[in-house]
Amino acid sequence: MRAVEISKTIQIPDDIEVMVEGRRVAVKGAKGTLTRDFSHIPISIELHEKTIRIWAKWPRKKEAALVGTIYSHIQNMIAGVKKGFTYKLKIVFSHFPISVKVKDKTVLIENFTGERNPRKAKIVGNAQIEVQSEDIIVKGVNLEDVSQTAANIEQAIKVKRKDPRVFLDGIYVYERSEGA
Repeated sequence: MRAVEISKTIQIPDDIEVMVEGRRVAVKGAKGTLTRDFSHIPISIELHEKTIRIWAKWPRKKEAALVGTIYSHIQNMIAGVKKGFTYKLKIVFSHFPISVKVKDKTVLIENFTGERNPRKAKIVGNAQIEVQSEDIIVKGVNLEDVSQTAANIEQAIKVKRKDPRVFLDGIYVYERSEGA
């Protein structure tokens, strides 16, 4: 049996400004502005003063799940423009010292297991990268951009055709936090 209506509400903090036009949501805060278009999703979003309501009438299983998904996306947007997101990665090597450089929208990882050609990882969106000796810090207001950039760096260094229990060289995420 289907529910008549599934809904969730989000309380907007005082220092955050939210605009909803149809299914397009824009969130503005101290760290910046994020805009997201949910027009391809069959749910309703409305703004009442300092509350956002996300709901679906007579939802199927997928639409009921999408209400929670959109709720989480908007929560992440609010947290991003308020505090920002930070991912910290550790550079680990046993013999060949790995060097990391940022060039335009790519991260160049040189001398990984003695390789001559640098490995490349794409920087997604407006994520900022900071290299501090053994650490790489990825910061930004959009959680998807920050986490995908960190994942791209981790995947670029994946050890192939060797036993990963023995060859532990690489770059690994060791801390995820809100607040950049």
